[in-house]
Amino acid sequence: MPTHAEDRPLVMGVLNVTPDSFSDGGRFLHPGNAVARGREMVAEGADVVDVGGESSRPGARPVDEAEELRRVLPVVEALAPEVRVSIDTVKPGVARAAAAAGATLLNDVSGELWSVAAECGVGWVAMHRRGTAATMDSLAHYDDVVAEVHGHVLHLAAQARDAGIDEVWVDPGIGFAKTGDHNLQLLAGLPGLAVAAHRAGARVLVGTSRKRFLARFGARGGAGLPVTERFEASLATAAWAMSAGADMVRVHDVAPTVDAASLVGTARVAAVA
Repeated sequence: MPTHAEDRPLVMGVLNVTPDSFSDGGRFLHPGNAVARGREMVAEGADVVDVGGESSRPGARPVDEAEELRRVLPVVEALAPEVRVSIDTVKPGVARAAAAAGATLLNDVSGELWSVAAECGVGWVAMHRRGTAATMDSLAHYDDVVAEVHGHVLHLAAQARDAGIDEVWVDPGIGFAKTGDHNLQLLAGLPGLAVAAHRAGARVLVGTSRKRFLARFGARGGAGLPVTERFEASLATAAWAMSAGADMVRVHDVAPTVDAASLVGTARVAAVA
């Protein structure tokens, strides 16, 4: 039985228009290359293309607003007529300009731009993060990581809904001020987050793709897997997240994840038939 997109979890494709992203830094810095990759992801079945002009990886250096705008706006403008585009930024000015250029979702790793999303009339992703790219690794301390992260993002979701934002997403922020064990605990806790988020009128987005904590899985001879060898672990964690209630996953490898999402969607349909 074929599965339609509305029956399955959504897939957000990562499009880093940066020279220093941990996974593909520099490959899509030129606007033409970025647009070509975005169209390739559309052909592979991406529901959303997430355009980012400033790396948020641990230790990344900040980018000034003019440079970030120079990187992302031509890409947003080119892709927006062809696919839903989200803008991955923590800068209000970039968010506003991208929305004017056609982006309809604000992917906000800072969890602070709900008022900008409300002003622009776009959807908002509230992610959990502590500190900045420069400081987050030193802030990965929790008494109960699942309870604290869930409480934080659900509070943000309530703020956003009160501000009149109809489309609110919550993201537990895998890899952002989290240890590897924290990330696994958050993945295990996704069913509870999904239930609470849905009750609050929000949906759940999860991004694990190629992240550092996956290096330990499948490592040979005790060596951590490099970024280029984390596909299997990325797909496995995306499939787990979707089966645990995530409504969308953010990935670099779109086509196989869309296939996995279709399988999850088929299982969901069968479960309620």
